[in-house]
Amino acid sequence: MSERQQPWVAEPEQRGRILVLTDNPIARSIAVIASTVGRPVLVESADDGGPGLDPQEGDAVVLCDHDAPDAPSVLRSALASDAVYVAMMASRRRAEGLVEELVGEGYDVSRLHVPAGHDLGGRAPGEIALSVVAEIVAESYGRPGGPMSG
Repeated sequence: MSERQQPWVAEPEQRGRILVLTDNPIARSIAVIASTVGRPVLVESADDGGPGLDPQEGDAVVLCDHDAPDAPSVLRSALASDAVYVAMMASRRRAEGLVEELVGEGYDVSRLHVPAGHDLGGRAPGEIALSVVAEIVAESYGRPGGPMSG
């Protein structure tokens, strides 16, 4: 008799950290969900980006508070780094001016996800966090996300 094949791997490939700016309910939910899928998470509670946000190759950076005083400079730092995913919680309209400014300064915004996450329709912190972590996982595997059927 042959062994049953499982649709999962016991030892997932190690991925970069998920770095989150500003401790709020969405950030805490990202930490819980991301740790469940085996991603190390650093939530920086200091609005100025603090000492902890130093994106390395393979990291994902998520700004959960576009109104944080240092959000623009943290975003610039993330886009200049080797982070594989950079996202900001903001509507397209609200982020439009900042994105135009970044482009004008010569930043490559092709990795910038605004608004962060997949369009799942959820509005609660955990639902928003789920959409963000799903997008990070999909990006890390080079997938667009979306239904597997169809």
